[in-house]
Amino acid sequence: MSQKKSEDNSITYMDSGVNIEAGNNLIEKIKPHAKATFRKEVLGGLGGFGSMFEMPNHINNPVLVSGTDGVGTKLKLAFELNKHDTIGQDLVAMCVNDIIVQGAEPLFFLDYFACGKLNTQIAEKVIKGISDGCKLAKCSLVGGETAEMPGMYQGDEYDLAGFCVGAVDKTKIIDGKSVDEGDIIIGISSSGAHSNGYSLIRKIISEKKINLDLKIDNETIGDLLIKPTKIYTQSILEVLKTEKINAMAHITGGGLTENIPRVIPHEFKAVISKNSWKIPKLFSWIKSEAHLDDDELFKTFNCGIGMVIIVKKESKDRVMISLRNSKENAFEIGKITKKVVDEPQIQII
Repeated sequence: MSQKKSEDNSITYMDSGVNIEAGNNLIEKIKPHAKATFRKEVLGGLGGFGSMFEMPNHINNPVLVSGTDGVGTKLKLAFELNKHDTIGQDLVAMCVNDIIVQGAEPLFFLDYFACGKLNTQIAEKVIKGISDGCKLAKCSLVGGETAEMPGMYQGDEYDLAGFCVGAVDKTKIIDGKSVDEGDIIIGISSSGAHSNGYSLIRKIISEKKINLDLKIDNETIGDLLIKPTKIYTQSILEVLKTEKINAMAHITGGGLTENIPRVIPHEFKAVISKNSWKIPKLFSWIKSEAHLDDDELFKTFNCGIGMVIIVKKESKDRVMISLRNSKENAFEIGKITKKVVDEPQIQII
């Protein structure tokens, strides 16, 4: 039965601003996008109360690793540019890149899409982007929630959250405990600002009235800033087939300064050479416009390095070759040294 206002002055769910039919139509639209991500371990399809996933046979002694995240105020940029087809990849990336840090293969993903009034065209674009991200990470989009909440959001604005589950062999968990003096720090390039630091970026744009069509090296600022977060899972899983990684850090909020110390033992420090890779001009532009010093820049943005891996010196060359074979730009950016008492765990020189 369609939703319509009753003639006896009753107030229906539709009157309150919730369109159940639109939600049902969206489910039908996104089913093919979700199905395109399904691995063989998926049991059932979309539309049930719960999603089922069989544990893969190739992971011995499996330990489940989970992660959840959003994309922050990068959403505001998507609204301003009216570009909704890649923000879903950002959502997937923020979750799967976190769990690969512990060596976990992403298995399945769920999303939460919240809005004030459901625009099915926009929602389908967003969820198609989530599907695209899941394909890159080779994990299954097994379900989610679309919440239409009148009065909570303005116009066609929405919010996103994602949840990912992966698995790793218990004997192969990467926890940083094997990091040692002399280990090499390898940085893998980012695609841009990824999904962090956008509150500062938006403040710069607003206060300085910067036109998003302004170009840096033949790309508009808008295009540079909306580029989706890179997904590193398959490149790293390829390395792990033959090499041991002692620790990894996903360079998100807090930049290199805050994230690398999270994964190394307290008795060591990471010494990073900022001249070991070319910092993209986007970050130089941000630094100039906001009058940031290097310390603030490196603890706010990834500065061109989206993932860090720490390996033994003797395996560095093989790891670099594997990453390059996976079409990654990788750089030796530093090393692990002993830390003196009260010394910070990271030094960027």
